[in-house]
Amino acid sequence: MIGHPKEVVTHALVRSVHIGGTKGALITLDNGFDHTKPTSFGPAGLRELDAAITEATAQEPAFIAITGKPFIFCVGADITGIPYLTTREQAVELGELGHRVFARLRDSTIPTFAFINGAALGGGLEVALHCHFRTLSGGAAALGLPEVAIGLVPGWGGTQLLPNLIGIPGAAQVILQNPLTQKTLRPKQAFELGIADALFEPADFLERSLEWAAGVVSGNIGISRAEVDREMWDGVLFFAKQQLDERLHGAVPSANKALELLALAKDASFADGTAAETQGLADLLMGDESRASLYAFDLVQRRAKRPVGVPDKALARPVTKVGVVGAGLMASQLALLFVRRLQVPVVLTDLDQSRVDKGVAYVRGEIDKLVSKGRLDAGNAAKLRGLISGSVDKSVFSNADFVIEAVFEDLEVKKQVWSELEKIVEPSAILATNTSSLSVTAMAADLEHPSRVVGFHFFNPVAVLPLLEVVRGSQTDDVALATAFAVAKELRKSAVLVKDAPAFVVNRLLTRFSTEIFRAIDAGTDMATADSALDDLGLPMRPMALTQLVGPAIGLHVGETLHRAFPSRFLVATSLQAIVDSGQPIMVDDELNPDVVKLVAGGPAPLAADDVRRRALEAVAEEIRIMLDEGVVAEAQDIDLCLILGAGWPFHLGGITPYLDRSGISERVTGKRFLPAGLANAPA
Repeated sequence: MIGHPKEVVTHALVRSVHIGGTKGALITLDNGFDHTKPTSFGPAGLRELDAAITEATAQEPAFIAITGKPFIFCVGADITGIPYLTTREQAVELGELGHRVFARLRDSTIPTFAFINGAALGGGLEVALHCHFRTLSGGAAALGLPEVAIGLVPGWGGTQLLPNLIGIPGAAQVILQNPLTQKTLRPKQAFELGIADALFEPADFLERSLEWAAGVVSGNIGISRAEVDREMWDGVLFFAKQQLDERLHGAVPSANKALELLALAKDASFADGTAAETQGLADLLMGDESRASLYAFDLVQRRAKRPVGVPDKALARPVTKVGVVGAGLMASQLALLFVRRLQVPVVLTDLDQSRVDKGVAYVRGEIDKLVSKGRLDAGNAAKLRGLISGSVDKSVFSNADFVIEAVFEDLEVKKQVWSELEKIVEPSAILATNTSSLSVTAMAADLEHPSRVVGFHFFNPVAVLPLLEVVRGSQTDDVALATAFAVAKELRKSAVLVKDAPAFVVNRLLTRFSTEIFRAIDAGTDMATADSALDDLGLPMRPMALTQLVGPAIGLHVGETLHRAFPSRFLVATSLQAIVDSGQPIMVDDELNPDVVKLVAGGPAPLAADDVRRRALEAVAEEIRIMLDEGVVAEAQDIDLCLILGAGWPFHLGGITPYLDRSGISERVTGKRFLPAGLANAPA
């Protein structure tokens, strides 16, 4: 019998309820902890639910309903048990157990209801889909089927039930698109898709749901659901496959399997569809991708929330006012983030009033957009608009506790900024730099109080990418560092402590990647061949599209910084210099610009795509080993976390270091693995 010794069992508690003259049986899922430890289904939890359904049925109620503990319905399968599934037979047994238990709700002759009172993800949403009717709380934090993002597929009926409930366009969004973009549904979205039959306010959700259920079983409330359009099924999946191929190049097995199962759901019997789910899930559970994805998931869910090497948070200073030096796009994005999350006065400065006015207008305009999208109410919006201001006079920073600069990426310019500000701000104020590659230590070297300068490197777009590299200069003290991490937490960013080293982590590794791509182009490799050489990895962007997004001039500048630091490993590519000098875009309508392709064509020693890929991965393996030896981060896991959160390194690969370990590149290039064997994945 399958099970695992560390399962936190979700109990299924049954009680009778009476609404008027109607008797119901209510099953509550509860693991005995508060909402910070969500309920999930392991083998023992599934068996408890099975027993609860038997107990509820024996009461001969008019309806059976299932709900969750406060704020949590159920967040799906207990993924901590996956490492204990050592054989494919065990994986099949787990899939069949979930199907058998949940099917009792679907096949019940007594009407079944799911009262989705809180977060419902994966198997939690699937158990609700098996019920005949569903109500949903407007306070539910997250809803969805995120399995594809962790190398799996919905394995307890989701791929078969959801498309036949809400139609294939919505199902493809929930099962494929949302997981691959790390999105979940809000309650209103889920209701509008047709996942729930009724949407109630959280304050009296259970009472309203019970009354509604009684009305349904008495016939006083009718249920109307839109008919599923089966004519468009094949077309939607064809388009979805095209999008996946363009974005992931077939590199994510879970996405491909989900497509197959969604196609099967059109005409297959439910028994055949769920049997295919079980087999597909078992294959994925035994594959490298799911184990790697779970490693990545653990990094994001656990390590990112408990960064290594952070000083005691009690040392952090309160921040009651923020200054932003600069009013360009990056500075304006930072100002918007600070004012939204900290809700304290934020003031921008720049060289002239027109730039300041433009920056303030940008922030206020973005606040207005949030209101129009329903993500911010009018009262809070008015408050935030009042907190943002600008000036050409840096004396407005005199009472700021935290000042961040986002000016031109030039060391002398930044040193001049801090020299001026040190005469204005209080000695206790923290000075943060958003530099992407320059030395924090050098920036602070001439200051009277260099200990309060800290790197605070965001990634663009600021509102989207969750990573924040917090850089400790050689003189940065614990107070500055603790304050930086406390602010990062308030900004809802995942902060990683990084040593002051050229380009830090993400930009250093991405530049090492791109150095090999441009080195191949300089040697005569066709630009399209070099650009597509890494497609098998399923990266979110090809190198040329990423260079275009960052800006070729910025990419060149970072490359020059790293070339000065490490001339033998980083080159200033002739092809990139030519692109910058030409002023032409690399990409036009998402395709390589033919004029740029011609501009960089030629060279005596073109490489095949496989050779480009091999050289790029070997170069990055070498760079990671050097960075770890230098102590740029505490452990290899921090490098993995940085690339996942800051560069979109795919979950299905688990992190760059386990990928390099599995493929044998780590040992071939550096003589040893980055991670202990078995930590993220066994060798491929």
